[in-house]
Amino acid sequence: MPIKIAVDAMGGDFAPREVVKGALLVAHESPDVHIVLVGDEEAVLAALEGQGETPASISIHHTSQVIEMTEHPAQAMRRKRDSSLVVSGLMVRDGVADATFSAGSTGAAMAIATLDIGRISGIERPALATMIPTAQGKALLLDAGANVDCSSKNLMQFALLGAIYAERVLGLPSPKLGLLNIGSEETKGNELTKEVYHLLKKTSLNFYGNVEGKDVFEHAVDVVVCDGFAGNVLIKSGEGMAEMVFDLLQREVGSDPRMIENMDVFTPIFRRVVQWVHYSEFGGAQLLGVNGVSVIGHGRSDAKAISGGIRAAIAGAASGYVDAIRKALPAFEGKA
Repeated sequence: MPIKIAVDAMGGDFAPREVVKGALLVAHESPDVHIVLVGDEEAVLAALEGQGETPASISIHHTSQVIEMTEHPAQAMRRKRDSSLVVSGLMVRDGVADATFSAGSTGAAMAIATLDIGRISGIERPALATMIPTAQGKALLLDAGANVDCSSKNLMQFALLGAIYAERVLGLPSPKLGLLNIGSEETKGNELTKEVYHLLKKTSLNFYGNVEGKDVFEHAVDVVVCDGFAGNVLIKSGEGMAEMVFDLLQREVGSDPRMIENMDVFTPIFRRVVQWVHYSEFGGAQLLGVNGVSVIGHGRSDAKAISGGIRAAIAGAASGYVDAIRKALPAFEGKA
């Protein structure tokens, strides 16, 4: 059976136009994957106009409602049961689709995944896992903002979720795991991180130890574990720093006549670096710990970012990481 991905066609700042374009990019690359565009049929068909012949692997599932970015996530989820975001999640819950992707409301997408698709038995809190750029490529960070207050059990489960995802989806046989902290020594940090440090040392996971923020971007580890507060601050700080550096470079280059004369040399370099760190290259965030594959994209996603998110959903569905978590959790909980 081909993999089927339910795509929220109405989610995101540029939906459905960019969602449809992104889906078409994937459909032309992977004709064996069935992409279901979930949303207002008339709007989706209008977005498909002028895009050439629609591949046979793309279909439309009509819904009558849309959850807006400004709506309260839990309330919108309960009131708008025929929204594109809710229906996409229900398709995964009911086994109609293998994964879901949305660039719509992050809060609503997480609520739907947690409450409708449901948590894996034994998982206290699902974690939002996202790829971040490093000097050597990219690393997986979780939690990226779903859980701002965590217990030691939560962080231990995040470690297992991240390790299994990195192994199954990223292809790392024994991913190196780090605990985000204010210092590398085991005595550093608050009571929570010190407790988790000693608990992780007792597991069979490939635990590197504590990592500071700078270590993350130097790729000291493959998987970074932290609470959602610290993780979100780290990600947003990194994004802000990158934007500031690029702005400074552009300003300096634009004020130097020698640089302007050689722009044909520097422009391709700048573009490659921007691509290296831009969010569109990282395929959205996976909500790990729920009974299905749920990928959440950036609200500002263009067609390229949408296609990356759909590919991430395909990779997650093909990897079988959800079943792997179900099987590994009981033994891990016993040892931890």
